[in-house]
Amino acid sequence: MTICGILVCRTNLFCRVSLFSARKMSNTSVSIKFKSRLTESDPEQKPVLFIGQPAHLSALSWQDVKCKLEPRVTEEAWKRGLSVASAGDTVELWPKAATVGILPPKVSRHATPARSHVISKLVRSALRSAADEYIVLVCRKRDLLASAVAIARCVPLYSARSALGPLPTDGPSSPVTPTKRNLTVEIQLAQPDYSQEGDCEDVELMDPVLLETTLSSDELCTVQDVVNSVRLAAMITDMPANIMTIDAFIEEAHKVAKELDLAPPTVIRGEELKARGMGGIYGVGKAAEQPPALVVLSYRPPSATESVAWVGKGIIYDTGGLSMKSPSSMLGMKGDCGGAAGVLGAFRSTVLAGCRAQLHAVLCLAENSVGPRATRPDDIHQLYSGRTVEINNTDAEGRLVLADGVTYAHRDLKATTIVDMATLTGAQGTATGKHHAAILSNRDALEARCVRAGRASGDLAHALPFAPDLHFREFSSAMADMKNSVADRGNAQPSCAGLFVLSHLGFDYPGDWLHVDMASPAHIGERATGYGVALLNVLFGGYTNSRLLKALSPPQ
Repeated sequence: MTICGILVCRTNLFCRVSLFSARKMSNTSVSIKFKSRLTESDPEQKPVLFIGQPAHLSALSWQDVKCKLEPRVTEEAWKRGLSVASAGDTVELWPKAATVGILPPKVSRHATPARSHVISKLVRSALRSAADEYIVLVCRKRDLLASAVAIARCVPLYSARSALGPLPTDGPSSPVTPTKRNLTVEIQLAQPDYSQEGDCEDVELMDPVLLETTLSSDELCTVQDVVNSVRLAAMITDMPANIMTIDAFIEEAHKVAKELDLAPPTVIRGEELKARGMGGIYGVGKAAEQPPALVVLSYRPPSATESVAWVGKGIIYDTGGLSMKSPSSMLGMKGDCGGAAGVLGAFRSTVLAGCRAQLHAVLCLAENSVGPRATRPDDIHQLYSGRTVEINNTDAEGRLVLADGVTYAHRDLKATTIVDMATLTGAQGTATGKHHAAILSNRDALEARCVRAGRASGDLAHALPFAPDLHFREFSSAMADMKNSVADRGNAQPSCAGLFVLSHLGFDYPGDWLHVDMASPAHIGERATGYGVALLNVLFGGYTNSRLLKALSPPQ
């Protein structure tokens, strides 16, 4: 089929993998490819990790798995390994070559049925960094996408490490090209038995496609596309601000538009932001060396009847501004662009899936710097909504750029569904933890669908209280329409931050609005996760032509 001029080939599975991999993104060189069947390989030469739930692994016959294990591992050793392995741990069948990772047989109702976080832990512990390596993923079809994303998060694209070797004695030498590594994930779909499994509460709502044990090339292509987009988002978030500058982020948006055969992004930048009344983005970024920007990618299929906009916070570095962060809390603030990175990645894979709605990615890019032109506490800015904001904390900058972004989505793009996504508040981690984003919505149904999409995608989400009548008073100002930071930091801070964004659409906004604060799940340790790509792909999967995404997407 053809999408806006780009041929989406379903017969050549890796047609888009090579296009994606062709970019010179960093000095690392690890490719991930997914296959729907097991192939023959010697674990001594190409290490292999089997991963799955105990019941699913035990259901495999020796004939199913011997092609990945012989001649090193016998049938007896395979069965012995399964019998002694503990849930959440690995057991070696052949030293540093053949390993089995066991997932827990049960999960809690607020975790993902795919056991994504355990998958990532097991993969990180078992990968051998060989030139060619295999993972055999044994899972139900409903868990495939979330499991694939969990694996991808263990192999980040960006690395600035140089090749190991003796230091040159006669001055700097040319960088050594790293050895290319290939990680192949071979999928063995398990026959689900929900009468015996501990996560069957929503089986009656499940699309029959997810009960199948076969995988089409189209569905495999969807998995590959989403994984590539997750890795793109994580790479952007991982890169330091001296490399992933505002200019560089805009260039990434141009690359995505070119890959999708779309018109170049709309870029509103610098003094033009001020002239057009976008005082939020302009005020946050005006002190930086590179001017701030609102960047918009749009996909408009001719037959579309609905318009969706995803708005991402893209603070490429956050010093806190004049309300400066402490040295310890400033570390890692290169990742404050995770929302915009997730939106860009999700836009890419949703368009590749054949989106039938108008879809817009609105990237609010700025660097919150200190300098002679920096916004001061007590300054008052007028935002694109026309509302005035008294700045009482320059470190509450994300909501300012998002406010301009959602207003642009409503006023200029005529979007009827708006999602804003951001690493917005440190209080999010206190409210919903390290694994669940905190979400807020003006619609019960959209909120519930997002929570379900989180469990299906592995990008977990949990609802916050939506009570403008109780919480918005925290922004009361004697001078302006509102302040930008709460008076009482103990009164539902993540909810208040989301309400600030909604206030610029208006609390009577007739469309659907969803706020995703993913400050904590945007990272695991010092690495970005690419959070939000899979969540948005699944939540809006019903708008696509992808059989897998439509099946995973919660019904409207």
